[in-house]
Amino acid sequence: MAPRIVVAGSANMDLVGLAERLPQPGETVLGDDFLMTPGGKGANQAIAAARAGGDTTFLGAIGSDAFGVTIKARLNASGVDTENVRTSYGSSGVAVIMVDRRGENSILVSPGANSTFAGLSAAEETVIADSDVLLCQQEIPLETVTAAARAARAGGTLTILNAAPARELPAELLEVVDLLVVNESEAATITGRAEPDMGALLALVPRVVLTLSGSGSWYADRDGRDERVPPFVVDVVDTTAAGDAFTGALAVAWGEGRDLIEAVRWANAAGAACVTKMGASNALPARADIDAVYARGAG
Repeated sequence: MAPRIVVAGSANMDLVGLAERLPQPGETVLGDDFLMTPGGKGANQAIAAARAGGDTTFLGAIGSDAFGVTIKARLNASGVDTENVRTSYGSSGVAVIMVDRRGENSILVSPGANSTFAGLSAAEETVIADSDVLLCQQEIPLETVTAAARAARAGGTLTILNAAPARELPAELLEVVDLLVVNESEAATITGRAEPDMGALLALVPRVVLTLSGSGSWYADRDGRDERVPPFVVDVVDTTAAGDAFTGALAVAWGEGRDLIEAVRWANAAGAACVTKMGASNALPARADIDAVYARGAG
């Protein structure tokens, strides 16, 4: 049976421009291409989890505008349950994304309806408690993230926190997180140290995955496991949703009961499959695509 994944997070419309290079402050750069696609870390990770094989539900808020209609349609088309998605009067979240020819990106997010996703209803708490894994990020109010993690702990549901964008994490949230997923800049914000410090992160949560961009990932836990997991080498087109592909696949693999090192390795393959395509939610790989990259081997 497919693992039950619930994602509590943000949903945006992504406005993506491609150019030879990213502009400097005050500079205008002529772009080459443009695409508009549903995104947001929460919605992206829900789609990633569904495409990776999870029975996935999304909890979040969209606006009453045309963007909201399109976002919800993309979630539904990807096999994500949207029964409990809220509609807030006004604009949906919007992300303006610039991507250069190396696949690097720069992103500005306007939260819109995401900022109205405050507190949890009894129905939302039930969905969380009935799931195998809860996946959260930090593009919605932290009070809601904390409430979701507490509902998961009460229901025996595993909680993964992808602490992005980087913020200071409240103690009441950290005490109910089972697995923290961060990149190097997010880890630096959390620990206050320039270099990655697994010891400092493990003082806060029992398990950590540190994503290392093109260098793979690093897993460690309080039981003494500490392993670098190598990347899969592919031709990079756009890195925009690579982290979301990774985290959604990780939630599915852990929900399936895989050993966490193996789960991270499979999630690396998901991230690699994602960066071979342009865009955000449209680039998130299907399970067969992940398995195809995984079968080729890392390094």
